Amino acid sequence: MKNGNHVELLAPAGNPDSFYGSVNAGADAVYLAGNRFGARAYADNFTTDELLECIRYGHLRNIKLYLTVNTLIKENEINELYDYMKPLYEAGLDAVIVQDFGVFHYLREHFPNLELHASTQMTLCSSFGARLLKEMGATRIVPARELSLRELKKIKENVDIELEVFIHGAMCYCYSGQCLFSSVLGGRSGNRGRCAQPCRLPYSVITNDKKSTEAYYLSLKDMCTIDYIPELLEAGIDSFKIEGRMKKPEYAAGVTAIYRKYIDYYYALKDKFGKETAKEKFCVEQCDRDNLKDLYIRSEIQDGYFKKHNGREMITICSPSYNGSNEKLLEKIQKDYLSGKDKLPVNIRAVFCEKEAAEITLDYQGEMITVTGETVETANKQPITEDNIRKQLGKLGDSSFYAEKMQIQVSNHAFYSLKQINELRRQAVFALENKLLSEKLNRAGKVSCLCNADSEERKFECDNYSYRENDFSISVETREQLIALNDWTKRHVKYSPSIVYVPGDLLENEEIWSICKDLANYCSVFVSMPYILREDDKAYLQELYKQVANSAFLEGFLIRSADGIGFLEQFDKKCKWHLDTNIYVWNRDALQQLGEKADSFCLPYELKASEQRKLLKSGFCFEKIIYGRIPMMITANCVLKTSDRCMKNNKVKSILVDRYEKEFPVMRNCRHCINTIYNSVPLSLHRELQKWNGSVRMRLQLTVEDRVETEKLLTFFITGEGNAPEEYTTGHEKRGVE
Repeated sequence: MKNGNHVELLAPAGNPDSFYGSVNAGADAVYLAGNRFGARAYADNFTTDELLECIRYGHLRNIKLYLTVNTLIKENEINELYDYMKPLYEAGLDAVIVQDFGVFHYLREHFPNLELHASTQMTLCSSFGARLLKEMGATRIVPARELSLRELKKIKENVDIELEVFIHGAMCYCYSGQCLFSSVLGGRSGNRGRCAQPCRLPYSVITNDKKSTEAYYLSLKDMCTIDYIPELLEAGIDSFKIEGRMKKPEYAAGVTAIYRKYIDYYYALKDKFGKETAKEKFCVEQCDRDNLKDLYIRSEIQDGYFKKHNGREMITICSPSYNGSNEKLLEKIQKDYLSGKDKLPVNIRAVFCEKEAAEITLDYQGEMITVTGETVETANKQPITEDNIRKQLGKLGDSSFYAEKMQIQVSNHAFYSLKQINELRRQAVFALENKLLSEKLNRAGKVSCLCNADSEERKFECDNYSYRENDFSISVETREQLIALNDWTKRHVKYSPSIVYVPGDLLENEEIWSICKDLANYCSVFVSMPYILREDDKAYLQELYKQVANSAFLEGFLIRSADGIGFLEQFDKKCKWHLDTNIYVWNRDALQQLGEKADSFCLPYELKASEQRKLLKSGFCFEKIIYGRIPMMITANCVLKTSDRCMKNNKVKSILVDRYEKEFPVMRNCRHCINTIYNSVPLSLHRELQKWNGSVRMRLQLTVEDRVETEKLLTFFITGEGNAPEEYTTGHEKRGVE
């Protein structure tokens, strides 16, 4: 934060014009990306030299800079981080925003004094996840945008960590970090900053065989929370974040200026009248509301999730296109904030006396630096004049300063060449900048050395984990699937899977409890957690943990979020932890970061086979999903509620239909109010089965299959009898993602 207990206003910058405009408009900090590893690969972004210039420029104005390294990084890429980060770290970069647990581990190891912020791409939704990241070394988290104001307050009360919260801009339909829609359909991965935004396309919805009209059911309106400033400030939020690195400089500067105005306005009211009266008196002028609407807003605006869990009113429905912008407003923003770099005023005192060293003193707000040059000579013909000196010293050019006042002392017959004056001026400017920046530069400290062995392909120094032949695990989602699995296993005892994953939500049913106990005679039974865990799930999780810990036959958990890990970390580890595929492990560092906690990992969907095999050499146990519909989106908003109404009934089936009549099943978890949109066809690697048999535990992930389909799939994949799925995809098995 910039000013004591005042909130930080954090602006986006997709290019240098946006950066300088945001600073001129009143940002306390700016987040931006270089030409690698950022979640907006199609923004202009910055060269390393531009980043270094921005760091220097920002720090001279007490502006912080945060670099986005918020994509998932492959094993063969991660050492590229070292050369990329080293000059930025040494220049005093304030923090890095990170998604990948491996990147988190790598940066903490090689750049020990660099602050790490956990990206919203980590899908942190509760105090459990916040505490986990704090223990890992994060100084700040960017929680999921789906959290309510009440939940944010709870996290702040429970965990002493900074919260950075989105307050304006575009909204993803999916929980950030949990979207594979663009990746699976078009190979452009949101986890690699290349999202093609399929959520902005039209769809229809089939509910109970009734098809809706085509509309934009997945396209959220842009968020605007200007009216919530008092509540957000009093909730203890540390940083207000404006979305928009892909947008124009006029947007970044214009939105920043308006939020700056009303943040300062509320603090002034509070200082004058106190908190309660300030809240009552706080109001936003209509002209400023209109200006926000005129700055590249998608359709209408809405106020995000701060006071609601979901709702049709949040969706564009009719059109996701951007409104036109007000040209007069854009011209005003260009004039006020986009006229280039802002200069800092310095007072200059110069002394040029014969037979004494030339001397220049620069003074910026009481910070002074004095440099001396060569001895001033006696002029043979033409002495240097005060006007000559004043003219040369005023040429501050591309530096950060302009001469506000100038005091010149020069003897009558002094001689000093113009070249010497220019050089002395450059030395003085550089010395003043370094003095002003010294705290930032010293804070970085030294980087750890990257040894030659690490610069080559990194090798794991572990023995491979040992698997048996035909080692299968089965994940179920429904009661019918579990019953079918139990019946099938009793008939095919010699083909029993090694592990069965059962949703924790089903365990409240005595019939399910009995079936699980029965299955435990043939295989290990684990409990799968929901994909998303929030503050209100605390009582549910405590009861679930008690059931597993006190059970004689439940062996552990399938964990699907950082919040799940964080919840379990508070207990002594009495059971096994298996991490699901959406806790991403793309590199060795991610395995090292999470390896002490996990007993098993799941290979990622987005890595191709050869990239996955590199991870197998780590010595850790891995599962690989060889059948199952890929979860394309995990959402807080509800397709059924948007297209029809809230029915609070998991059994009502919904299907999302795209322009090509492809049908994407939607499963609702009404207890936790989560929607999961699955791919139109299942992933099936039956042709690759023998390549993986014996090197991983192979998982069948059942999602929307009925009892008959479940038995057919078990028979085909485990015994080799019957027919393969008629329609399927092999996902990224051969091509991976860019």
